[in-house]
Amino acid sequence: MSSLRRVVAARLVALFAVLGSLLVPVAPASAAPGEWVITTPGSAVAARVTLDPGAGGLALAVSRQGRTVLAPSPIGLRAAEVDLTGGLRAVGRTDRLVTERYAMTTGKRLQRQTRMTETTLAFTGAGGARLDLVVRVAPDGVAYRYAVPDPVTVTGEASSFRLPADAPAWLLPYNAWYEANRVRTTAAGAAEGEYGHPSLFRVGEDYALITESDVDGRYPGGRLRHAAGSGDYRVVLADEQVAGVTRTPWRVAIVGSLATVGESTLVDDLASPSKVADTSWVRPGKVAWSWLSEHASPGDFERQKRYVDFAARHGWEYVLVDEGWRATWVPELVRHARAKGVEVLLWFHWTALDTQAERDTVLPEVRRWGVRGVKLDFMESDSRARYQWYDAVLAKTAELRLMVNFHGSTIPHGLARTWPHVMTMEAVRGAENSPPAANNPVQAFTRNAVGSMDYTPVSLEVGPKEASVAHEVALPVLYESGWTHFADKPEAYERFPEALRYLDQVPTAWDETRVLGGDPSDHAVVARRSGDRWFVGAVAAGDPRTLRAPLGFLGGGQWLVEVVRDGEGRGDVRRDARIARSSAALEVAVPRDGGFAAVICPYRPGTLTCDRPVMPVPATTLAVAPSGVVDAAKGSTFEVTGSFTAEAAIEDVVLTAAAPEGWTVTGAPVTRRALRPGEALTGRWTVRVGEDSPVGAVDVPVSAEFRAPGHARVHVEQAVRAFVPPPVPTGEPYVSDLPFMSEGNGWGPVERDRSNGENAGGDGNPLTIGGVVHAKGVGVHAPSDLSVYLGGGCRELTAVIGLDDETAEPGSVVFQVFGDDRLLYDSGVLRGGDPARPITVDTTGVRMVGLRVTDGGDGRNFDHADWAEARLACA
Repeated sequence: MSSLRRVVAARLVALFAVLGSLLVPVAPASAAPGEWVITTPGSAVAARVTLDPGAGGLALAVSRQGRTVLAPSPIGLRAAEVDLTGGLRAVGRTDRLVTERYAMTTGKRLQRQTRMTETTLAFTGAGGARLDLVVRVAPDGVAYRYAVPDPVTVTGEASSFRLPADAPAWLLPYNAWYEANRVRTTAAGAAEGEYGHPSLFRVGEDYALITESDVDGRYPGGRLRHAAGSGDYRVVLADEQVAGVTRTPWRVAIVGSLATVGESTLVDDLASPSKVADTSWVRPGKVAWSWLSEHASPGDFERQKRYVDFAARHGWEYVLVDEGWRATWVPELVRHARAKGVEVLLWFHWTALDTQAERDTVLPEVRRWGVRGVKLDFMESDSRARYQWYDAVLAKTAELRLMVNFHGSTIPHGLARTWPHVMTMEAVRGAENSPPAANNPVQAFTRNAVGSMDYTPVSLEVGPKEASVAHEVALPVLYESGWTHFADKPEAYERFPEALRYLDQVPTAWDETRVLGGDPSDHAVVARRSGDRWFVGAVAAGDPRTLRAPLGFLGGGQWLVEVVRDGEGRGDVRRDARIARSSAALEVAVPRDGGFAAVICPYRPGTLTCDRPVMPVPATTLAVAPSGVVDAAKGSTFEVTGSFTAEAAIEDVVLTAAAPEGWTVTGAPVTRRALRPGEALTGRWTVRVGEDSPVGAVDVPVSAEFRAPGHARVHVEQAVRAFVPPPVPTGEPYVSDLPFMSEGNGWGPVERDRSNGENAGGDGNPLTIGGVVHAKGVGVHAPSDLSVYLGGGCRELTAVIGLDDETAEPGSVVFQVFGDDRLLYDSGVLRGGDPARPITVDTTGVRMVGLRVTDGGDGRNFDHADWAEARLACA
């Protein structure tokens, strides 16, 4: 045989060996009748399933190195059609080895490899009903799920976990948004009630983290119910009945040392594979976020620009504009941000997207603005219906290439594997709820062990300031989150330049994670690798102490270790540098509720720091014409031009104009392989307005994209504003019956012929002021504005204005009417309980009338305002 044929033969043997590991049944471990033991090669963890010969009930136990961690615990499925928790008879067993390789976009390890034994035990019950118990055993734990051949209506599970009475426990009192403080107790000593996943227990020298995986819209989420004095924790579902079930989610126990728990990827390993083939558009990163430090700032365009400028200076990839943003200026903010290499994320209440029609309208619109991701908030339910909403919104955002952060949400169930554009989820008592420092170490071994956690770390000046500055600086390493939303304002970080220097370097996605030490109650030390750099985050709760980080995870040779530790009081951190080998350990004295952070890189002669340079995007200018608003009737054409320059040399430049939906643009993109500083690139295009174009303002974007050192492609955009006029109103139409050319509202959408109500569209009540109900009008919430096209054809506006009776407490507002941006009427401050005020406003010659409501100087709470009977008198 030739050497080439030997190589080919050897490779074929290796290939068949891999395939065989996937397909060849695993030899079952020996067990007594009615007992099945499941192990996996290279693992000290084992599962044991037993069938009670009398009652025919099932139980599952878990051991590690021969030590019982979870005692035999009842399992089984109850359905309306049949009870499969007893009267069972074994009819078969199949085994296979499950090996998978997959990649993540976020998480504690981007490249994953799994190896698990899967055993399916088949049983029959009453009337020959079939139940398959599918058990998987991995090096880091055990999971099981139920499967039935035909759909059933599940009414509950017998699934449970039995712990020793004195087992220390770190439990989360359940609510559907998972934001309570964890409590330290024992398995039997915990108060009676319900506890949320994941729940952590210590049994001797072993730990067990109980949770679930692969939950989607086919099933509700679960939680653990506990009776006082018992070591039993039983799974209960969010819904009383679940129809059409053929397979349940995984019930999961991550079992091992504390390091095993913190490093485990079992929840992701068990999840369904990715539904997104191309993830090149998914990008983790650091986020400047203003809501916590200054609640009103998301409604302030100029303030958001300052957050963008700060992010650009420091190489932070994103700005999140939270509750309060306005559609009137978000597109311009996006343009400002993208020209600086920063992308914009937008907050939404989940009810703004709770119907398919809303998802098909709102999400494409924000994507057209250039927004790259959304923060969806206040889901606060583990019901199957809410999980079906998760499925629907994830499918639509994936289609539009919008990344997602779920806030006010359930916990991760492997969702980021199935939908890799999920960057993070909250489900934690994060910085916005001012958690005590004592609550911080345990999160690394509970909530954050199962997926990215949007804690919003590093509160330097906002919040209770209980944790030390170095403790705060360590959190974005200790806590993994694909998007890390920093809690404080730019000025606060700039007053701590050494802390900010470290934050500028910290990645948000990792190649490797190691737990170096910890105790869930009082300290945690974690190292994470990105490329050839390691970052260490260490925090303590309670009295001063010395935290230790052994460096055995480093490879050979010398390493530069830069430690960031507390200075005096709440002053800036200090940075110490040393050269070390992997045989060394970091030992850092920390103050009360203190911590430290570190960055470690290979040392070579002359290496002074592990920092990488932050590369701002070169300043650019893009001028477009026409510069004013173009009146563009349907079917008409007009020309646009663009001229682009940069202050530094850039490459692969493309200048182009884009057609709004249903419009056309004639003219090719203008390209240049390289552009010298100050050199101009110009283009000209002809735009044709679509015959079916919607009326109102339409942006025609002109954009330049290019490459610059340290950046992926940068997008610079300006827009020519076109206005497609509707017909001029005639007769005496009600404002609520006319198209709005623009609208913005302080809470939910503007409502036609109803009061503002709550955050969802159509949820208002009849318009009522001073007990008088009005059939027609507009209901808003301050601050609000809307505009209506008059085309110079209407002589006056009449209305009855006042605060709606639906508010429980009085608010205060100011009503204003503008004609072509000129103030025509100002009501002064009106308060809740004031009588309705009739108004008549002269609109002769006005092209565009604007109706604006501002708060009366005491904030916007309870500012539900009505433009009742708003009507025009037109030619």
